[in-house]
Order: sequence, then C-alpha cells, then structure tokens
Amino acid sequence: MPNISVKMLAGRSQEQKEKLAKDLVEVLSRDLGASPHWITCTIEDYDAEEWQKVFKTEIADKPASVVFKKPEYDPKDLL
Repeated sequence: MPNISVKMLAGRSQEQKEKLAKDLVEVLSRDLGASPHWITCTIEDYDAEEWQKVFKTEIADKPASVVFKKPEYDPKDLL
C-alpha cells in the first residue's frame, strides 16, 4: 500500500496538483508493479515560515539513508 506524500510551498493550482498526483501514481505503479488501486497520494502546502519546520523534520533530521534526493538549497533563503 504505497503512499506518496508531497509537501511544498504554496502557490500551485488545483489542476497542477491533480496532474502531479496522477503522474506520480502512474510512475509508482509502473516502477514498483503496484496497482493504482492500492496507491494513495497527499499534497500539502506550506508558507515559507512553516517550511522551516517541515524541512527540519522531513529532510534535515532524517537519516541520509532515507533521503534519496538531497537538498541543494538552504531553506532560510525562502524567508
């Protein structure tokens, strides 16, 4: 039962989010051989202030072994 969780800065349209979710589910289904029936996807928006905490808990504080794409930016630059 894969779940895709996308957390990002606010500003994308509902249509962009729906397309992203559809595309991610298709890729995950194809690459993992999982039926889309079992895949869920959530998308959450944050402002730059909120992102500081999200970045810390969801990226910076995670073990390197689970962060497959490392950040190439400093989240403080968003403030």
